[in-house]
Amino acid sequence: MAKGFRGGNMPMGNANMIKQAQKMQKEMQKIQEELDVKEYEATAGGGVVKAVVNGKKELTALTIDPEAVDPEDVEILQDMVMAAVNEALRTAEATISESMSRLTGGLNLGL
Repeated sequence: MAKGFRGGNMPMGNANMIKQAQKMQKEMQKIQEELDVKEYEATAGGGVVKAVVNGKKELTALTIDPEAVDPEDVEILQDMVMAAVNEALRTAEATISESMSRLTGGLNLGL
């Protein structure tokens, strides 16, 4: 018989801990679902490039001011697109991490 178990029954403290863990898991799932549909926006080049990502870290919108398109210098536009997308992804990640950390009290659960 496993130590701490009496007659196959779980000690009361363990049962409460399991209930708390299940409650936290449900709350985390709810928060994750809310964060997955939330949108995070960032701009680059003084606002000429705007990227929007969702909590699933998918690019959902990309807006480029036509004045930013210079056929002679496509590399600058490419850099601005990458900068805007990467900043939007960082914003999403930071927001998601902060929300989960508040729920878990700072425990690292590998999320």
